[in-house]
Amino acid sequence: METIQNTEDKLVLKLEISEQLANAIRRSVSEVPTLAIDEVEIYKNDSALYDEVLAHRIGLVPLVTEKSMSGKTKIDLKLVKSGPCTVYSGDLKGNAEVVHKNIPLTILGEEHKIELVATAILGLGVQHAKYNPGLCFYRHVIEVKSTPEIDKLVQKSKGLIKPEKSGSKWICDLPEAVVDDIIKIDKDAVKDTSELVFVVESFGNMPAKDIFTKAVSALQDNLDEFEKSLK
Repeated sequence: METIQNTEDKLVLKLEISEQLANAIRRSVSEVPTLAIDEVEIYKNDSALYDEVLAHRIGLVPLVTEKSMSGKTKIDLKLVKSGPCTVYSGDLKGNAEVVHKNIPLTILGEEHKIELVATAILGLGVQHAKYNPGLCFYRHVIEVKSTPEIDKLVQKSKGLIKPEKSGSKWICDLPEAVVDDIIKIDKDAVKDTSELVFVVESFGNMPAKDIFTKAVSALQDNLDEFEKSLK
């Protein structure tokens, strides 16, 4: 396994695993416990949005998930705002940190007011999409035949890994548009290798690396439970 990029927002790995295992890890991201707003109690809402619509928008605001949090975690966030103004996600105040503070929630006119309490808990993406901590996807590293015309396309492309020349072939990761252009030149020029480029992109709830490790842990727990059920 080779780490291509490791930042808070994005993890890129080059690794040799089967598509079945990669897909199992990808699906397990939805089983990573993530903090999100579960209930909204609205005391006053003079905005143009119905209470249900406003509550739905607030529920999708990403919150930072701390390692110390557990299934017993329950955090209240208050929002009190008077118009005229735009109400943003950063106006939610409490012991949970909002990831993106400039998400517009609604607009208040003159003498309009909004007052509510939102309660956040840990949940899983399999229960609701708001609990998904990020995106995960993968694709094969490809092998491309080297010719003067194809070389120009490969060298100008911007994939997730740097193209490497191996004999008469390139080992690389190319955008689909570039792959299509190469196939137009030679339909047999592109082949999949046994390696995958595996990408995790965080919504900001937690570092991308933590999403990956917790997804692997969730998959292992599911496998252990399945094994016990067979005994």
